Amino acid sequence: MNKLKDILYKVAVESVIGTTEVAIENVAFDSRKVIKNTLFVAQKGLIFNGHQFVDKAIEKGAVAIICEDLPINIKSNITYIQVVNSDEALAIIASNFYDNPSEKLKLVGVTGTNGKTTIATLLYKLFKKAGYKVGLLSTIKIMIDELEKDTTHTTPDSLTINKTLHKMVLAGAEFCFMEVSSHGIHQKRTAGLLFQGGIFTNLTHDHLDYHKSFAEYRDVKKIFFDNLPKTAFALVNIDDKNGAVMLQNTSAKKYTYALKTIADYKVKILENQFDGLLLNIDNQEVWTKLIGIFNAYNLLAIYATADLLGLDKLEILQIISNLENVDGRFQHAISKSGIYSIVDYAHTPDALKNVLETINTIRTKNEQVITVVGCGGDRDKAKRPKIGHIASALSTQVVFTSDNPRSEDPELIIKDIEAGVAPENYKKTISITNRKQAIKTACKLANKDDIILVAGKGHETYQIIGNVKSNFDDFKIVSELLTELNK
Repeated sequence: MNKLKDILYKVAVESVIGTTEVAIENVAFDSRKVIKNTLFVAQKGLIFNGHQFVDKAIEKGAVAIICEDLPINIKSNITYIQVVNSDEALAIIASNFYDNPSEKLKLVGVTGTNGKTTIATLLYKLFKKAGYKVGLLSTIKIMIDELEKDTTHTTPDSLTINKTLHKMVLAGAEFCFMEVSSHGIHQKRTAGLLFQGGIFTNLTHDHLDYHKSFAEYRDVKKIFFDNLPKTAFALVNIDDKNGAVMLQNTSAKKYTYALKTIADYKVKILENQFDGLLLNIDNQEVWTKLIGIFNAYNLLAIYATADLLGLDKLEILQIISNLENVDGRFQHAISKSGIYSIVDYAHTPDALKNVLETINTIRTKNEQVITVVGCGGDRDKAKRPKIGHIASALSTQVVFTSDNPRSEDPELIIKDIEAGVAPENYKKTISITNRKQAIKTACKLANKDDIILVAGKGHETYQIIGNVKSNFDDFKIVSELLTELNK
């Protein structure tokens, strides 16, 4: 059992009303999850203000309250802790409550616009194959060594992070690889964690519905590296101009990786085919099942990270050669009639451009590239015309469709996408709101050796229309439709 005074260690406290000797058995920021002897943390969220639920939390058994604004009615039997920032306080408290689990394993964070999931997941797989007990916190799943759990956020809330890291420690994990999103950094979810290393992949247009400007988006990412300790390493893609920015104020040991620029870790692409990449890393040739220039960057980041964490270089390369692609990341199949289908999570302009350029680099130009793509609702609208421009410019034919429209009118989202199509590409495009029908149309248009790219949702197995979440798996649907159409 924790005493309040102990789990307040390192929290920026402004004032205290009541005793900090009170015993705390549970921490919650959602009043619905309050039980007896709970410390309730009132956060000022984007939709709800937790300060409005303080009385409800006390009714349900909260014995102490963390808040930025003290309530008007102070109850004599309750301890109130006024803090500078409730989000940051929650993260530090969560870490203390679960006995600072990030200090008991080697935690590596991966941040950037594209590549986070691939790098974190493949690092997990690599270290597992090297014989270690490992944890993973990613967009797709949470892995506590062999135990798999679903996840809904790139970076979970700080209580979930620390509870999960605690379980990893109990399971004997020596390493954990974690995606670190800009939302997670901005909302202080990673405060209080001790990172052994940080990886920066790249920075392109994304999340500007949340961050409002690219400069703000970049600077939030930079906070992660600014906060790394001297004992950690900072590994950045120096081919991206923002890589140097990430290193500017960090106290961590600085390392770089690149394909084009002078760097600590370099890779050369010798062959780039639909069945894999032949790479030269550290003057050693390695064949990998992953495809595309973007995956050359991802694999180099994985190699460098494993090296910095002490694995043998030849062993790293041997394991890399056997790594399989991550679900929803250039996930491909060939139908009986020889039609190539690719499902990819590419939902940003840069990611879509990378995937299509990879396809166009590898193909013979005698085939069609038929792209099915949409954009999510209630998200950054500025990228929609860019998606439309890139898809139509780099494909033979394009079917614009729904992604997860959420509360927006899907047809209006498609019109935003269409606005980016250059006049010379108008005839290449059609729009079909129903995503399954759009994929079916692409399958009907395809012939032997043609390539169908279904982009935007990748690993997701659902679609959100309005408030309804339905089963929808792009890879499963395109495979079934090609079989159904005997293609």
